[in-house]
Amino acid sequence: MNSQKEQSARLGSEPIPALLKRLSIPAIAGMLAMSVYNLVDTIFISYAVGIDGVAAVTLAFPLMIVMMAVAGALGMGGASVISRRLGAGKEKEADHVFSNMMMLVVLIGVIGVIGSYTLLNPVLQLFGAGDTVMAMAYSYIFPITMGTVFFTFAFTTNAVIRAEGNARFAMITMIIPSVLNIILDPVFIIWLNMGVQGAAIATVISQASVTFMVLKYFISGKSSLHIRPVLMLPVWRIIKEVSIVGMPAFARQVAGSVMMIVINAMLIRYGGEFYVGVFGVVQRIAMITLMPMMGILQGMQPIVGYNFGARQFGRMSEAIKLSLKVVTLFSFLVFGAAMVIPDWLMRVFTQDQAVIDAGVDALRIIFAVAFVIGIQVISGGLYQALGKARPALILSMARQVLFLIPLVLILAPVIGVWGVWIAFPAADILAVLLSLYFLRRDRKLFFPPDAQAKKEENLQEKHA
Repeated sequence: MNSQKEQSARLGSEPIPALLKRLSIPAIAGMLAMSVYNLVDTIFISYAVGIDGVAAVTLAFPLMIVMMAVAGALGMGGASVISRRLGAGKEKEADHVFSNMMMLVVLIGVIGVIGSYTLLNPVLQLFGAGDTVMAMAYSYIFPITMGTVFFTFAFTTNAVIRAEGNARFAMITMIIPSVLNIILDPVFIIWLNMGVQGAAIATVISQASVTFMVLKYFISGKSSLHIRPVLMLPVWRIIKEVSIVGMPAFARQVAGSVMMIVINAMLIRYGGEFYVGVFGVVQRIAMITLMPMMGILQGMQPIVGYNFGARQFGRMSEAIKLSLKVVTLFSFLVFGAAMVIPDWLMRVFTQDQAVIDAGVDALRIIFAVAFVIGIQVISGGLYQALGKARPALILSMARQVLFLIPLVLILAPVIGVWGVWIAFPAADILAVLLSLYFLRRDRKLFFPPDAQAKKEENLQEKHA
């Protein structure tokens, strides 16, 4: 137990570059592993079922995003509260927060099962696809929603494990289901001839596989936190704090779901289901390229939250600046890949030349200003790590809701499918300008004068 407390305490003492590297690399590895299984899902579906199968999964994906939004809100909100409690030395309060989170995981799982039987068909019918694609979309999303409790538990506990500084175990809990999913995909999709439903079943089994391992981690005392049944009784004060802090994560994911519904509808209306499939492939590529930046953010958040709670503002500022530099480098690499090798990226998923040609155009337009997206990633997550719900919510909603959706609705009727693609870089430009405004406005919060003075003092001691 002492070693686990020391592990959390390292957030307030280990040199920032080494600490960010130690926390970010496992996060990046875990997220890339999850991206790879998404990629493999899409590849198997594309080759075994065809572009209609990819379109069906893309059509159903907004519902999966909503499920992930709930889990993300609970995980990110709870992780932020827990890391600040641990930074302030309030271990018992951190246990209380965590136990209430586990109660909510069970509740969300029950709601997911009820929703599987009552809401799926009516919701999918609103999306407007043809009967064939609609039937495949239902066969994909039904097993996913039935397994809501496993997804929620996995997302929530992963965020909490990172919040206490155990990035390595958090990585393991992401890699194991990803590898298992890759192994199970050909079994269910091809050998058992279950198509898109097989992909969903493989995903649920893979997420369920780590449940017992994670439970053992918390019950055996390997964690700084404990699940205490007596503390699982709902406490409104805790639920409210976790919900408020987690709301930006929820809003960001739900906004992504609404964005996909709108984009799918516009693509069906002005281009057909073919372009929904093309967008599904492009979206998978976008997810993979974003993972390194999201990993840096996940490495930064517990450092910022812990040191903010411990009032070590110099360390907090150093972590923010270093993270911004690293994600900006990654942003330029993503931009370069999309501009130079878009055809190669598309060929990973399909050999259909029509899909490749349409996807190359979409990639180059959508990623036209990708070199600025790192700033967006860090800014919203930064406010969330500090428990500043309002600016975090605004920045989380900005790209999809304030900018992208209106631009798609305006441009698509005028120039069709190209209008959908052009809306993405336009929204990115507006979103990064808003992010820069917030960062400049609150620069004294992130880079307080005493932090700069401490940095100068350290430099003078170093050169003395």
